[in-house]
Amino acid sequence: MTKLEQEIHHNGVNLSTRRGFGTKLKSGLKETFFPDDPFRQIMEEEKPSRRLIKGVQYFVPIFEWLPNYNLRLFFSDLIAGLTIASLAIPQGISYAKLANLPPLVGLYSSFVPPLVYAVFGSSRHMAVGTIAAASLLIGDTISTVADPIKEPTLYLHLIFTTTFVTGVFQACLGFFRLGILVDFFSHSTITGFMGGTAVILILQQLKGILGLKHFSTKTNLISVIEAIFTNRHEIRWETTLLGIIFLIFLQFTRHLRVKKPKLFWVSAIAPMTTVVVGGVFTYLVKGQNHGIQIVGHLDKGLNPWSIQYLNFDSRYLSAVLRAGLITGVLSLAEGIAIGRSFSVTDNTPHDGNKEMIAFGLMNLFGSFTSCYLTSGPFSKTAVNYNAGCKSAMTNVVQAVLMALTLQFLAPLFGNTPLVALSAIIVSAMLGLINYEEAIYLFKVDKFDFVICMSAFLGVAFISMDMGLMISVGLGVLRGLLYLARPASCKLGKLPDSGIYRDVEHYSNASTVPGILALQIGSPVYFSNSTYLKERILRYVKSEQGSSGDNVEHVILDFTGVNSIDTTGIEGLLETNKVLKRKGIQMSLVNPRLEVMEKLILSKFVEKIGKEKFYLNLDDAVIASQYSSRSKTNNNEETV
Repeated sequence: MTKLEQEIHHNGVNLSTRRGFGTKLKSGLKETFFPDDPFRQIMEEEKPSRRLIKGVQYFVPIFEWLPNYNLRLFFSDLIAGLTIASLAIPQGISYAKLANLPPLVGLYSSFVPPLVYAVFGSSRHMAVGTIAAASLLIGDTISTVADPIKEPTLYLHLIFTTTFVTGVFQACLGFFRLGILVDFFSHSTITGFMGGTAVILILQQLKGILGLKHFSTKTNLISVIEAIFTNRHEIRWETTLLGIIFLIFLQFTRHLRVKKPKLFWVSAIAPMTTVVVGGVFTYLVKGQNHGIQIVGHLDKGLNPWSIQYLNFDSRYLSAVLRAGLITGVLSLAEGIAIGRSFSVTDNTPHDGNKEMIAFGLMNLFGSFTSCYLTSGPFSKTAVNYNAGCKSAMTNVVQAVLMALTLQFLAPLFGNTPLVALSAIIVSAMLGLINYEEAIYLFKVDKFDFVICMSAFLGVAFISMDMGLMISVGLGVLRGLLYLARPASCKLGKLPDSGIYRDVEHYSNASTVPGILALQIGSPVYFSNSTYLKERILRYVKSEQGSSGDNVEHVILDFTGVNSIDTTGIEGLLETNKVLKRKGIQMSLVNPRLEVMEKLILSKFVEKIGKEKFYLNLDDAVIASQYSSRSKTNNNEETV
């Protein structure tokens, strides 16, 4: 090896690599916004025409799967589409009721948005529709500035405006590839939030099941229980009995689906059966005369235009923005997680950023056509998957059937008893209280359990948005703690190998007297540089106290350090100075490219010496042993 090569590759470590600013910026942006390298398949095409086709297929996924679509696939999708359409009607009416909206708005929301998703969505299993949690949250937020009973027109227009804001927000997140924001909603947060939402939704539906006419407008647990106790004189036994019968029937079909998965269709059509039977029963016995409240008259016709009703008045804008952003992120987190789980199960494509754009566009177009917020509800998507769906064509089938219903059958649902809708919601919500997952979180990770329970209790006792923010805040705090107090460990060599591992994990790992090898497992930033310096010195004291040997060499394994800032570099220099004063040499093993570039540019390499960098731990330990022996021999010769 020439002298130049020795300078460049000292101890096997490449000390010359220096990328330009443009190269580093491009690499950083790619890893942040394009980690999945989405345009690779486009750039691999040699002909411009093929690149254009691939580009259109990427941005409009229907052009990717539609050319290969056939009659056999359509037959499967037709069956699945019929199944989810039978679920969409009762869910649409029920969830519109949660948002204090006219029932027709819930039905409208299962017509236009599914068509938009079929064109732009990437998931083959997603079934589009309204979702309970977002329905309650959007209604709860907008009702603070517009009373749905006293000002129904203003309230409806603000709901359309909120849906517009949600659509723009979601589409922008997908277009600018900011899906990283959705990742702040951890699994434990979603589990707790959905459980807490299910509890307050169940309590809210006691108004319909008990036949109450007056109820609390608040959603927290205490207010709801207080309202039930205060208005207990309004309870109607006829409505209560009917509600219990419906609920037992719905829960029986859910139990049947679990025991015999092939009979999933029984559970899928149970809500529709409840609506039909309830409507017929109420009509025959003249239920209104017995205190059984009904949906009321429903007009025929497809979605009317609502773009002219969007209201951006400054008096209501803060509530609209708050509702739009919170429900937008929440529905994205739920929808993307559901789509991803089914795609993994079936090994089919799923692109989170495409899903954001698809959700955004369907809410954007929905706000123009009298729809409110839609996403990918778990219950409907699970039914779609179990029904054997093969593509997004199931959403087209659902939309066509919903259009026929709106055009010809809508008035028939006017006799649907509200108690039937309440029973449908309660039955659906019981499945969202995932106590087994909470137990699992408690066993595996106590902090995750705390995050989960903070969302659950916050939603149940304070409000939905506060519960969500508390849980997300704890999750972010946990991430900051991980960054501020990074993991580190003392390394030892496993017998008969050149592998070094944590001595606490592997009790048979051996260490060399006088040599302390430490692994740093996170980026070194301003927030943790002081802690790392103190932790390294504490390791030195502990090693000298336990073994009685003087530590002569500290080796820092930087394999897990993927980034460093100037404060971190200064912290390493200070650590090196303190160790030097104690007669201890510090070495670094395998710094990664980005870290090494900064260490070179900051003159850190020159200050501590190129000979202090090694390619692997074994080389560093051997070199340290040689240095210790040489020092001992020199001392003996001097004596």
